[in-house]
Amino acid sequence: MKINTDQLSEFNKKQNDSYENEIDYLKNKFAKKGISVAEIIQKLADFQVAIPSWALGAGGTRFGRFSYGGEPASLEQKLNDIGILHALTKTAGAVSLHIPWDIPEDVNAIKDIAKSHDIIFDAMNSNTFQDQPDAKESYKFGSLNSSNEASRKYAVQHNKEVIRIGEQLGSKSLTVWLADGASFPGQLNFQNALQNTEKSLKEIYASMPEDWKLFIEYKPYEPNFYSTTIQDWGTSFMLANACGDRAFTLVDLGHHLPNTNIEQIVATLMYKGKLGGFHFNDSKYGDDDLTVGSIKPYALFLIFNELVYGMENNPQNPYPAWMIDASHNIKDPLEDLLQSLEAILIAYAQALLVDQKALKEAQQNNDVTKCQEILQDAYRTDVRPIVKAARAKSGAAVNPIEAYRAFDVRKTLIEARGMKTVATGL
Repeated sequence: MKINTDQLSEFNKKQNDSYENEIDYLKNKFAKKGISVAEIIQKLADFQVAIPSWALGAGGTRFGRFSYGGEPASLEQKLNDIGILHALTKTAGAVSLHIPWDIPEDVNAIKDIAKSHDIIFDAMNSNTFQDQPDAKESYKFGSLNSSNEASRKYAVQHNKEVIRIGEQLGSKSLTVWLADGASFPGQLNFQNALQNTEKSLKEIYASMPEDWKLFIEYKPYEPNFYSTTIQDWGTSFMLANACGDRAFTLVDLGHHLPNTNIEQIVATLMYKGKLGGFHFNDSKYGDDDLTVGSIKPYALFLIFNELVYGMENNPQNPYPAWMIDASHNIKDPLEDLLQSLEAILIAYAQALLVDQKALKEAQQNNDVTKCQEILQDAYRTDVRPIVKAARAKSGAAVNPIEAYRAFDVRKTLIEARGMKTVATGL
């Protein structure tokens, strides 16, 4: 299924949405603070978020999985689904592939499909957290950190193969997330595990093309529950520094212990020039991988406030690679992703409305009340008209979910693929 510009134009005409009047009000209000709403609209129109190939089908938990009809059963179908998301939003112009779940059989054909949807290939993702049917070595007790040298070499070689595939597709970065760790005290030697991980990452880094970046992800627990070798941003930061200038920390919103101040982590990494990527999701208890902004929208706004400040004031930090990393067990996966894209743009727009000049002055004067008022004035502003204006400017649907339903996308996918297809990798 492919949604064309004529369909979107006709849909927008029928919306009878009065966001233009609200835009005029916002322009007048924020012009007094020296903030250009027109510039914000352009920034939102330019903003792109990568869609992970594994998020296009129904997810699940260790207790079960509830399938969703019309799921993409191949990489080609996954790209077509992202094409639908991108057509509706003009914000999903990249895909992040996971190997071996998404090994292309015909690289040129896959590139042609992506190009037809105006999609680029973002970071490649390796998989050393599960054994494949034909695996010659096991990751049961670790991969890059393993005490078994053969397992470490096998994991390193897999990452090199992921890089090779990424080169063919035009990707420029590799994301490494490790499940490596221990579930019981005494199971491994912490220092040896960290030393093995650093040595393995250095070998992977040395094999990358000179224009590639390495993103090192971290997570405090799960699937190991006593320790994780790369358990926090500090460990990732240390390993990135050990690897070299093109190695960076990747922040996933769900990969923190409860109540962690993620915005401070973001600020610190950008100050040091080491925030390479950012994975969006939301959570209530742990790494829940829920729809972005569904639980903690104010926290998302505060994080974006630091991201915006860093992008404007930390030239030593590269422009971050944005990606949604979510799992959906009871929602239409594409609707869930549309909601996440909406939440991301809303938080970004709110952060761009922060009166940074006034905030800096209040901070200098230690006017704590004023600081809070400035932030909450931006957060409490209904920026949905700005998001709609950005979409209209890009030729997207002003109301993507309404368009998705009006075009009967899921029904069409079910008719084409059936009810029993399962997205690869899940």
